[in-house]
Amino acid sequence: MVDVSQIKEHAEVIGADGVHVGTVDHVDGDRIKLTKNDSPSTEDGQGAKHHYLPVGLVAAVEGDTVRLSATGQNAQDLFEEDE
Repeated sequence: MVDVSQIKEHAEVIGADGVHVGTVDHVDGDRIKLTKNDSPSTEDGQGAKHHYLPVGLVAAVEGDTVRLSATGQNAQDLFEEDE
């Protein structure tokens, strides 16, 4: 289990395949909140939104990089949004 307290704001989140997934805004309970800057506009034309990833996807924290156990695409498929 990864020590969640090591996850820093503005750390880069990358998938197991090295693909950039996002940038950490902060840790919110058992989820990582990503910044809006990396988020594309939604299909309905609305602006970018915060996305969340489960902390359980974190394989390692290496300085300012959070490495996931899932590939970049798989991680994006698991994005959660606040309603």
